[in-house]
Amino acid sequence: MMPAYDLIAILGPTASGKTTLAAALAAALDTEIISADSRQVYRRMDLGTGKDLSDYVVNSKAVPYHLIDIAEPGTKYNVFEYQRDFLQAYEDIRGRGHTPIVCGGTGLYLESVLSGYRLLPVPENPSLRAALAGKSLEELTALLKTYKTLHNTTDVDTPKRAIRAIEIEEYYRHAPAEERPFPHLTSLLIGVDISREERRARISRRLQQRLEQGMVDEVRQLLDEGIAPEDLTYYGLEYKFLTLYVTGQLSYNEMVRQLETAIHQFAKRQMTWFRGMERRGFHIHWIDASLPTDRKVEAVCRLLDGNQSPNLQIHT
Repeated sequence: MMPAYDLIAILGPTASGKTTLAAALAAALDTEIISADSRQVYRRMDLGTGKDLSDYVVNSKAVPYHLIDIAEPGTKYNVFEYQRDFLQAYEDIRGRGHTPIVCGGTGLYLESVLSGYRLLPVPENPSLRAALAGKSLEELTALLKTYKTLHNTTDVDTPKRAIRAIEIEEYYRHAPAEERPFPHLTSLLIGVDISREERRARISRRLQQRLEQGMVDEVRQLLDEGIAPEDLTYYGLEYKFLTLYVTGQLSYNEMVRQLETAIHQFAKRQMTWFRGMERRGFHIHWIDASLPTDRKVEAVCRLLDGNQSPNLQIHT
């Protein structure tokens, strides 16, 4: 008899194979996936965000997914909106009698639903923005770290995003006000444990593949639509460095080198976040990324049934 989990969470750093596992598990359990990726919400931002929608087809059958391609490029989707949209998708899936799987690498999005944070939409603060204008990313990051509350620093890699993060923290410091209720969910947390060497190799290989598949053209097309370069760089990582290249501020080789370094650093920050979740009381079952997918699915099913087996290379 399966324990009464409300939610299964599959987490891990970029290039760990978490989406492949989530899709295979969803197919095995006849359920649906809710994405927890802060950039895959945007339409037409496909290669740069690594959507890999083919991963959601298992044995020629499409696995339903949610919260991908729900916002327009140039807008600034946030964790408050994610909680709202997650809850709607979650209730829809539960209403069909399934246990949802949330999968992604955006730590704040995952933790906001696993912890049931009660969040409010945060308005812009023009005076604060004016006071922070001109500060370097390093100065802004140092300031952000002085706040006690939890914020997602994994994606803060441009001054504009850092200023927004500080704006959010400052708002919550002074205006806790009315809180929006969010249900407590009993969740099984599965982490995909990949070695540093293999993670780096996969990141480098995948970056080259996406460049060959037309990631530069994707950014050119978004700019041609009229999206401002600063709005694309706001999304960080691929969109930051590719925009700098397309607008002539970096050479191609500089862009590739700096982007690859930034993605490696990003993956390291993701793991730091997940380890922080464990220190904050989350029990994550880590599964070896090198196992075949069917063995990973078997391992999760054993955990769901309450039968942890050490020979499946699960550790906590």
